[in-house]
Amino acid sequence: MAQYYKIKEENPGTILLFRMGDFYETFGEDAKTASKVLGITLTKRNSSGTSANIPLAGFPYHSLDNYLPKLVKAGFRVSICEQLEDPKQTKKIVKRGVTEVVTPGTLVGDNLLEHKSNNFLASVFIQKNVAGIAISDVSTGEFLIGEVDVQNLKQHLFNLAPSEILVHKKDRQQIENLVENTLLTQSEDWLFDYKFARENLLEQFRTHSLKGFGVDELKVAQIAAGVNLNYLKETRRSELSHITKISLLTNKDFMLLDASTKRNLELVHSSSYGDKKDTLFAILDLTQTSMGGRLLVKWLNFPLTKVKQIEERLEGVSDFFENDSMRLQVRLLLGQVADLERLITKVVIGKNTPRDLVSIKESLKLTPEVKRFLEEATSPYVRSLCGKLTELEDLISLLEEALVENPSANFREGRFIRKGYNAELDELKEFSQNSKDWLKNYQEEEKEKTQISSLKVEFNKVFGYYINVTKIHLDKVPDHYIRKQTLVNSERYITGELKEFEEKALSSDERMIALEMEIFQELCNKTAKFIQEIQLNASCLARIDLLSNFAEISKSSNYSKPKVSDSGKIRIVGGRHPVVEKLLPLDRNFVSNDTFMDREKSQIWIVTGPNMAGKSTFLRQVGLIVLMAQVGCFVPAELAEIGVVDKVFTRVGASDNITSGESTFLVEMNETANILNNATAKSLILLDEIGRGTSTFDGLSIAWAVTEFLHNNKRVSARTIFATHYHELTDLEKLLERVKNYNVEVKELDGKIEFMRKIIPGGCDHSYGIQVAEMAGLPYNVIRRAKTILKNLETNELNLLSQNSPNKNRTTLDQLSLFMDSQDKVEKFEAALDLLKEKIMEQEVNNLTPIEAMNFLAELQAEVKKNKFDL
Repeated sequence: MAQYYKIKEENPGTILLFRMGDFYETFGEDAKTASKVLGITLTKRNSSGTSANIPLAGFPYHSLDNYLPKLVKAGFRVSICEQLEDPKQTKKIVKRGVTEVVTPGTLVGDNLLEHKSNNFLASVFIQKNVAGIAISDVSTGEFLIGEVDVQNLKQHLFNLAPSEILVHKKDRQQIENLVENTLLTQSEDWLFDYKFARENLLEQFRTHSLKGFGVDELKVAQIAAGVNLNYLKETRRSELSHITKISLLTNKDFMLLDASTKRNLELVHSSSYGDKKDTLFAILDLTQTSMGGRLLVKWLNFPLTKVKQIEERLEGVSDFFENDSMRLQVRLLLGQVADLERLITKVVIGKNTPRDLVSIKESLKLTPEVKRFLEEATSPYVRSLCGKLTELEDLISLLEEALVENPSANFREGRFIRKGYNAELDELKEFSQNSKDWLKNYQEEEKEKTQISSLKVEFNKVFGYYINVTKIHLDKVPDHYIRKQTLVNSERYITGELKEFEEKALSSDERMIALEMEIFQELCNKTAKFIQEIQLNASCLARIDLLSNFAEISKSSNYSKPKVSDSGKIRIVGGRHPVVEKLLPLDRNFVSNDTFMDREKSQIWIVTGPNMAGKSTFLRQVGLIVLMAQVGCFVPAELAEIGVVDKVFTRVGASDNITSGESTFLVEMNETANILNNATAKSLILLDEIGRGTSTFDGLSIAWAVTEFLHNNKRVSARTIFATHYHELTDLEKLLERVKNYNVEVKELDGKIEFMRKIIPGGCDHSYGIQVAEMAGLPYNVIRRAKTILKNLETNELNLLSQNSPNKNRTTLDQLSLFMDSQDKVEKFEAALDLLKEKIMEQEVNNLTPIEAMNFLAELQAEVKKNKFDL
């Protein structure tokens, strides 16, 4: 166990999977954890030299791909310790060492990753009011760094959703308060050194300066980047040559979307399910490649703000939208393209199989065909992407000549190099094939010589080759047969001739497998030299995939091409909610709505109407259409003109933040404060109620003041849609010139209401709350009681806006009397009603004559009048 303890000490904070023969074993506390998480048996092992029994739990080495994901998803860092030499070749303790440390932020295996999502590792270093951030995805080779104000750090971490965050011990508590369900790994203090970080970065990117990446002045970010890069090297224990460039994390060319907005608009993650179901991503994702799917997530999280760049994408989508043949053919080809980004990463870090090389080859073979169909493109963007695609004919030819078409999943058994590629290997394979023939002939010869018809020549890994003879034929066994093993029903023998053959065959097989592995490694090295070309191809194909994807969605969903500009207008004709319309039953059509906003005459919309009428859907619909346009996608509308938005803010719903000790109202006010402090004249603000978590007077006052601030403050004067139950806010249209009233149309007939889902001009003076409650299924008695209270309140003219209550105490007493009197009436009513029910139930209706029935009905009618059941 000394070897185990030494390696365990060198890898603190990890679960150590210790390879012992055909098993990975865990010991001590690791074994207890593994047993619990993996559901495997916990046993005990006697440690030599001690009387203590050490907890032990293990699993077969070939089950690693099944068990490793469970440990990592449970939030553990796992060190994988392999045997570094063949146990047969040594009489001492087998040399072992950790070949990789697998953590939530450093995953590369297909079975560990979601195909259409990045798996980010973040590192954060805080210096005064600046937070340096570095983000890497070791599975794709992406590496981004940037600096943000500490107050904006939470927003950036939410947007990036890293699986693991590296922190300095001084920053740990601060960052713990910003994130949930994310592994924080504390790195050693000495790593957070600017000189060390810079040298690390210059060495990785083989340059004398970072100016070419535009990050030379970002010193705090460079420190975070150095920590990130060092962690990747420590955990992967391999070259990181697939990480070839630094990209800027913070870019003013992107729309700012805070955590609240992304959550409320449900861009990628559903607030109901927590996954991607019923999100904008789910609706827009018909991408044919994993690379395109990951790019879609990025584009949704970072919409553009430069008109030229947006138009470039829209023109690309138009190319595919208008040319059905090109779109269909390209998408058909892309459906056969493997995940080149992650495959080439596996090659570089030594985690690939022959099957991965074949996948790379087959994907690269499709490139010329994709280029051929893209020759029909007219947009500069698509033609530019087409021009960057590289046809790697030499690499394709090499892999074609070297590898069989369908290599075995268990490639360590060999048999994946094509015949004719290597002369020595061909000879060994021929000998192996001849060996089978020799064994077959030898078996037949021995049968004939011994006259034992059931004699068989067999093989297993323990005894090698042997002759199996059943016990009824033991008297026929020749003297030169050497007994090897006795079984219940048979004996196993060897001969000198068979032993000689075995030595040749086994050494030949070992050499054949070793030679195949040498050739395989050579192929990997040659493939890795094309990493930049393959990564560029992957990037271009992902963009082509996404543009054609948008065109496919737009074609099938009746989307239209938006017009974008730097004006302050938002004009949407026949706009629809992209997600809700897809979730409706086939027999229902989504009711479209128009929107016109500008900063001169129609800056703020006050939208009133009952719950369930569609106010919140309309708010989100406008936000999503603006966002889709700036992503570069067509939009669900007949016509859309979008004046570019720099930030979208939403305040939609709220709940307690118990962990931070914040009430619903405080959460709501925090979100509102963020909007008022950070919005600009180019922003879009979507407010769904303000002030619901406090008293009516307070809430109305805050909502009124917020609206005035957004209207009168020239710095903020953002386009705003404000859905509210405070009908008093409609008075603002008379006081503020750029405020316009709208309401959700409702039809009322016989006390019932029908939601028309149509946004029309004008305010709404009725909330229809009781009718909505009735539709929701509240008990009849509750509804009837609510109507009574409402009628009494209206009769007493309780004006909540009255600024001069003549006698506050008297008013309060009157209100209490109102409710108490009504309650007394209800109790009397319910008692009389019970008697009436009892009377009805006791009557034998089938035995009544027509005259008796009429008399009984008249009696009931008199009873109702007597007890005044019209409460």
